[in-house]
Amino acid sequence: MKKYTNSEIKARLVLMVGLALSLTFIMSIGMILYSLAFIVQPLEVSPNDSKSWETLSSVLLVLAGALTGLLASNGLKDRQDEERDID
Repeated sequence: MKKYTNSEIKARLVLMVGLALSLTFIMSIGMILYSLAFIVQPLEVSPNDSKSWETLSSVLLVLAGALTGLLASNGLKDRQDEERDID
């Protein structure tokens, strides 16, 4: 069995975390769109539903920020490592 280098392990970890965050984000957005399009909603929103929407919107903001931060920091670290190798 091949032993992975630290950079290969890091790349696989970033890929798995990115896929998990992306899948969670896409499923959440899909369920929101499905509930808006295909489920009959009452004219007045109940307090429980409004709190659920507030919580879900906060969770989606955190997921989007985490995914963006993960991708941005990964690209910056890789560029710095390449510049060190060149010097």
